[in-house]
Amino acid sequence: MIADRVRMQAYTRAMRESIRPGSVVLDIGTGTGVLALLACKFGARRVFAIEPSDTIQLARDLAAANGFADRIEFMQALSTEVDVPERADVIVSDLRGVLPLHDGHLPSIVDARERLLAPGGTLIPRSDTLWVALVQSPRQHARIASPWMEDFEGLDMRAGAALVANQWWRADVGADELMSQPRCCASIDYGTVRSADLDARATLVADRRGTTHGFCMWFDAVLAEGVGYSNAPGRDPLVYGRAFFPWRQPVELEPGDEVRLDLEALHTGREYLWHWKSEFRGAGGQARAGFRQSTFLGQPLSPRQLKAQMPAHVPGLGDAGAADARILQWMGEGKSLGAIALLAHREFTARFPGEREAASHVALLASKYGR
Repeated sequence: MIADRVRMQAYTRAMRESIRPGSVVLDIGTGTGVLALLACKFGARRVFAIEPSDTIQLARDLAAANGFADRIEFMQALSTEVDVPERADVIVSDLRGVLPLHDGHLPSIVDARERLLAPGGTLIPRSDTLWVALVQSPRQHARIASPWMEDFEGLDMRAGAALVANQWWRADVGADELMSQPRCCASIDYGTVRSADLDARATLVADRRGTTHGFCMWFDAVLAEGVGYSNAPGRDPLVYGRAFFPWRQPVELEPGDEVRLDLEALHTGREYLWHWKSEFRGAGGQARAGFRQSTFLGQPLSPRQLKAQMPAHVPGLGDAGAADARILQWMGEGKSLGAIALLAHREFTARFPGEREAASHVALLASKYGR
């Protein structure tokens, strides 16, 4: 984050305007701790900095180096798993990916707002607005689809094209590659949002003759009153990039042709399942083409995998699962890592032929599930 100057300058300004001497600040996803450090610099009395990864150790070191270790309490966990002794006057976060609909971002903000924010408290960011526009980009098409469509030593590779056309891609789409005016498809107000899902519609009108290869999505962020930034095509580059959703195949458009777009993003608890339905119509309203695409179709699933995901499926533990279950049982009994590694090696010799292999795996499980 610290290398992204546009984003850092906006967050710095928003925090400077929002934090008062004596404020309590919660930094969700603190990473290297730079926002927690800024909170102290701007007068925060106490900062709770939450980060699940081991990067939090660097944040601790930086807090000590800058003289703020006594004011920052670091918590290595997910924000949804912790409580704090006093509610925050300001909650600051940037858990987005290319888009705000990313992993557990929205559920984390909703949970923090309802459990950890003081009455009348401030959220940074305040809102994000999502935009879409038609894209004419032979270079993106060549990068994503062409390798599967071109002849390679006489081999038919076209099945791969169907998979890549049902995924969205982080892409550097330029402003000159847009072939429609942007349309707002959704707004996320972090002070009121409750659902992590998206259900949106937009009608995009071609402003020139050409071939459209898909559509681009980006967001405009508002961090505080008059403070924000955008990852729109043509703006200063940000770490987010932009999202490019390809069509199943390129479509020729004339000026005034419409593309009616239905967008759905469903949060599955771990990630998002995206669906996009497109209808192409001429300037007179006549239907020309249409696609139904989904990231569910963008992953190669075998019949065995599909069966394993059915609600009626009764799973059993494989060898790896049985070993992990036993190791977790020993952890629950209070045995040391060394003792567990020795037991795992003896009981699951085929999986852990040496104590070193067993110790490495046990340590991994302890790091993930232990306290």
